[in-house]
Amino acid sequence: MQKQTFKSGGSGGSTPAKRGRPFGSTTGSGAAAAAAAAAAVGDAAAPAALVGPSLQVLTALSDQNNKRIVLALQSGLKSEILWALNALTVLSFKEKDDLRRDATPLAKVPGLLDALLQVIDDWRDIAMPKDHTKPPRIRTLGANTTLSGFGHENIDQIYSDTTAPSDDQTKTDDSTVTKKRSAGFWFDEEGLFNVDDEGRTEKQQCAIAASNIIRNFSFMPENETVMVQHRHCLETVFQCLEDQTIEDDELITNMLETLVNLAPVLDLRIFSSSKPSFIKITEKRAVHAIMGMLASSIRVWHCAAAELIGRLIINPDNESFLLPVIPQIYKRLVDLLSVPAFDAQAAAISALYNVSEVNMDCRLKLASERWAVDRLLKVVKTPHPVPEICRKASMIVESLVSEPQNRMHLLIHENTFAEILTSEGKYSDTFARILYELTARPSNKVTSGQAIWGNIN
Repeated sequence: MQKQTFKSGGSGGSTPAKRGRPFGSTTGSGAAAAAAAAAAVGDAAAPAALVGPSLQVLTALSDQNNKRIVLALQSGLKSEILWALNALTVLSFKEKDDLRRDATPLAKVPGLLDALLQVIDDWRDIAMPKDHTKPPRIRTLGANTTLSGFGHENIDQIYSDTTAPSDDQTKTDDSTVTKKRSAGFWFDEEGLFNVDDEGRTEKQQCAIAASNIIRNFSFMPENETVMVQHRHCLETVFQCLEDQTIEDDELITNMLETLVNLAPVLDLRIFSSSKPSFIKITEKRAVHAIMGMLASSIRVWHCAAAELIGRLIINPDNESFLLPVIPQIYKRLVDLLSVPAFDAQAAAISALYNVSEVNMDCRLKLASERWAVDRLLKVVKTPHPVPEICRKASMIVESLVSEPQNRMHLLIHENTFAEILTSEGKYSDTFARILYELTARPSNKVTSGQAIWGNIN
């Protein structure tokens, strides 16, 4: 077999995969960039020398089939739903630097988001706990009928092509003869979903595919406004997070990533607005669902929940809903700082960085949290492989020093501050200011009354 070698057209190889995208999906190399440019201009003769398979999507697929896709999702037929989910999975996958002309903001298609949520709701209406074991039961409903609707119990009684006509049956014209179908016709992909375990599994897979499409929508900035103003969408997402112990793991992960992507523009007050509600999710239930994900033992979930809290707290309208649980948030985030996984430390530092900037009370509670300052300094001393995380950790400590009430909590770390100052050149300015606040200015903040009295004297 002839061996072929391919040279990279880029100067430094391919760029790392973006968040939420599989590795190898970026367009950093020269060949991939050429392919993207060819697709952008509608070049039918795309480069054939690309490594690996390529999928070409018709430019007008989304424009010509918008209404059909929505109707297929609402039809309840397996073949139609599967076709629509496959088409949407392809159309909703879009890189940040993708220049395809068919990259349509599909969440703005009338009724599409509602149709996808209906697929998820259909599964959740019949969902059961993971450890649920259905007891054996003899079904009597429809026992004397050809089709019971409960699966394959009466499959032998369904018409078969091998059935021979009786001797006294009169022959009819060939044009009026209806061809009899095999028993499998009722259970293939053209029919409806069964209500047995097989049908439940099929509905579950469709719900997971729909959640993956909604997740892909959330990566597109043009879809954010539509999704954060869609109350049914947010209620479905938070309800899935509430049911983390009984719901499918992949479905929960997709919903959590959707929420993380929408968090910077999400306002929790939508749950008390006048928009129609389907599940009656309140702001308190939403925060409780987030805290449940933060307390999860699954690393992907608690890291995403920490990142979610850090993004939600940026919006001042969400502060009143998160501040009552700040002590529990601090306790869990400080615990994550002790986890040897670097991604967990990064998520906790990013969340603490935003939460500590809310008000003075948040800084006081963080400084009084046991092991908080010690573990923040450990991240800087280790150091964390991402310099930005070390910088944020040092700035969190600096914000804590700015409060005079935290002086006693931070003085016990004075030697550590001096050690970092002398050994680390990157953050020497930050820790020099920290030591100055602690030592050179013992009363670094005077009250207004003291200032007035000093002026009078």
